[in-house]
Amino acid sequence: MPRFYPDILIGDCWASLGDKTFYHRNGKCYYRKKASPVFPGTDGQLDQGALHHRALEAWRSQPQEIQAVWNEYAQSVPSQRLPYDPGTSISGYNLFVSAYHGFAQLGDEHVPVPQRKCSFPVFHLDFESAMVVNSSNLLLKFRSTSSENAGSSRYHYLLKLQLERPGYGKNPGLMRNFLALPGPSGDGTEISFLIRDYRRIWGHDLPEFQAHCKYLLLDSVTGFRCRFKEKSFQFSYGF
Repeated sequence: MPRFYPDILIGDCWASLGDKTFYHRNGKCYYRKKASPVFPGTDGQLDQGALHHRALEAWRSQPQEIQAVWNEYAQSVPSQRLPYDPGTSISGYNLFVSAYHGFAQLGDEHVPVPQRKCSFPVFHLDFESAMVVNSSNLLLKFRSTSSENAGSSRYHYLLKLQLERPGYGKNPGLMRNFLALPGPSGDGTEISFLIRDYRRIWGHDLPEFQAHCKYLLLDSVTGFRCRFKEKSFQFSYGF
């Protein structure tokens, strides 16, 4: 533990400076080399980072007059960040990136054209059943309730899912995205999600799970997403 000795210019040090971190013990100042860990990130995090970088580059490539249109359309979109002040709005950049990410999640990554964000159908999902498919995949089935055709060719359900041991709490950082399988649409329709290699994703091999999820609608015309809804439930099944 190298000791720091004050001089005529510097009487004491705190925090970090350059590659050194200063700290105090028993009223004396010491320093050590500042740790610089390299966080490689998971494959999903790296992919998401690369996607966001492409969205940022796409925004920068837009002519100024197109960016101005996005800024105009964004003025009517309230901010969804705390404290949820209805008097605030998002930026044109945020609206553009939201559409870019939405299309990418639908498997149709491309540069979006300016569009206004419209209202979404009222919708709700109720969990119905779970079963293992081909020994390594999990099929989750829900029943939809909607005021309109929320499962139509325009709107697609997106599930953000975390599987845990029974009784364990929610961790948004462990949630993974899954699009609903293609199928019939309409109120009362069965909505299914196929979670491939689910044991590897969360590292659990259990007959019973605690599920934490968020679900929302993706608009395939605009790329925009609605506000998500949340639910937690437990389910069991036989291997």
